[in-house]
Parts: sequence; C-alpha cells; structure tokens
Amino acid sequence: MSFSHIPVLLDETIEGLNINPNGIYVDGTAGGGGHSAAILGKLTDGKLVSIDQDPDAIRTVKQRFRDNPNSIIIKGNFSNMKSLLAERGIRRVDGVLLDIGVSSHQLDTAERGFSFHEDAPLDMRMSQSGTTAAQLVNTLPQRELSRIIYTYGEEKFADSISKAIVKSRQEAPIETTLQLAEIIKSSVPERVRRNGHPARKTFQALRIEVNHELEALEKGLSEAFELLSVGGRLAVITFHSLEDRIVKQAMAGFCQGCTCPPDFPVCVCGKHPRAKLINRKPIVANSTELSDNVRSRSAKLRICEKILENS
Repeated sequence: MSFSHIPVLLDETIEGLNINPNGIYVDGTAGGGGHSAAILGKLTDGKLVSIDQDPDAIRTVKQRFRDNPNSIIIKGNFSNMKSLLAERGIRRVDGVLLDIGVSSHQLDTAERGFSFHEDAPLDMRMSQSGTTAAQLVNTLPQRELSRIIYTYGEEKFADSISKAIVKSRQEAPIETTLQLAEIIKSSVPERVRRNGHPARKTFQALRIEVNHELEALEKGLSEAFELLSVGGRLAVITFHSLEDRIVKQAMAGFCQGCTCPPDFPVCVCGKHPRAKLINRKPIVANSTELSDNVRSRSAKLRICEKILENS
C-alpha cells in the first residue's frame, strides 16, 4: 500500500535545519518520506534516521530509500528516539525534525478509521496496535469520555456528546466512524452543525487519546533536545493549538537562563540558556502552499538551536 503524504513547510523546514552534509539527522515522523527525501538530498557522507510507528510508513520509506546508503529506517515511536538510536550506536545528532499529528495517508485510508467522512471500523491507531477508539467509546465512563473530548478536542459540548455516546452504546456497540459521527451530530445544537462537521473535535480528541500523542510529544521533545550536539537544531511542525503550546513551552524552557528572583543582586542559580530560538514567531505556510495543500493551513513550524551541552 502506497503512503501518500504531501510534506508541509518543506523548504522552510530544510532551511531551518541548516543541514551539514556530513551530519547525522533524525526524521522522527517519517510518514511517506517527503521530509526525509529532502534531508537525504542534502547529505553526502551524513546519515538520516527515519522513524515511524506506522507499519505502512515503514514499508513505504524502506522501498523509497532502499538504494540510499545514507538512510537508516527504524520502526518505533519518536518519543523513544534516544534508546532507538543508542541501539544503533548513535548518541549525538545534528538535527531532529518532528512533523506532529495524523498523516494524509492515515486520514485518506478509510479503513484506518481516522476520518468521519467515510464509514469504516472505528480504529485510529497510528501504530496499528493497542487500544482502538471503538474500545474507548464503548467502555470508558461518561465523565472520562467528557474529559477527553473537552481537553483534547476543546469541545464545549463534550458533556452532551459523551452522554449521547453512553446512551447509544447501551442499545448497541459503536463500531464504525459514521455511527459515532451521527451520534455526535445529533447531540449538538443545529447552529453548530452549520459550521463545519461537528464530529471533527471529538474525532481529534479520541485520536490523541488512542495514540497518547501529547505525552509522546512532551517526551519526544526532551529526548530530541538531549540528543542534539551543540549547534544542532530541533524543528517541529504542529497542526493544532494543544501541540503548538507544548512545543512553544518546551522551547522556552530550553532557552531559559537565570531563574533567580528579580530583586537578587547577583545570580545564584547558575542556570544558563541551553538553546536559542531561530524564529521567535512560528513559521506558517505561504499563499502558494496554502493553495496547493489545504492541510497546510493550520501548520506551524518552530525551530531552536542548542547552544550549551547538557548539564
């Protein structure tokens, strides 16, 4: 099965990584290999480690880069990149890219269960293993469902949606994407239905919970930064506010220096910034990319550079 995915902010990301042709780089979310191919195109004797937890993605990049001696491909979650790289003798890298969230392939392949536009098993597992979205909606208590939908979907009708889910599953299990989408649609006011599909936020929330995406992002950012050599760069592309907030706060933490109270005459904490921001505001898609790829409209790219070794 081919893994179709248009890489967003491609030129801006490659420029931001400031690639050394002899360096070692990590694409922690390889997908269809678009960003990976661009990085490999900049390397001479360097290496690129492409990581993905999706078996479809791994098959695709293995085939795509089968003749490239600079390519190393690993099946796994980017949140575990330190151990994944250590197993291959790599303990320092010159750059890491993370393109966070669901891929075009995952959205467009109906049987993966990510989309509310076509009927399919309610799955949503990026790794194709573990707990499915169907298991969550059929077993979790109403209050926990409401918390997930409100927190990860920023859905103000989370309570009524979760109550409708529980009521419906008492009559019959919720097994498909369109079943769930109709339940959501029937549990929100008419005015909400006119402003885009009302299932979008709930589907986002369930996907994040199924794949533990925010926990993986927090851990992955920390591991990526620890792996960087001084002068190495971390580039992260996000697609919604929850992700972007985590990245912004993590990079601010890397860049923070003295934490002494303002009235202290001298610094006693001894803390120094470990990174500098390459772009103070997130980089977004230009008008050309927006017209070519509608999924780039919510993309934000943040980049920082390591300036001090790990303490």
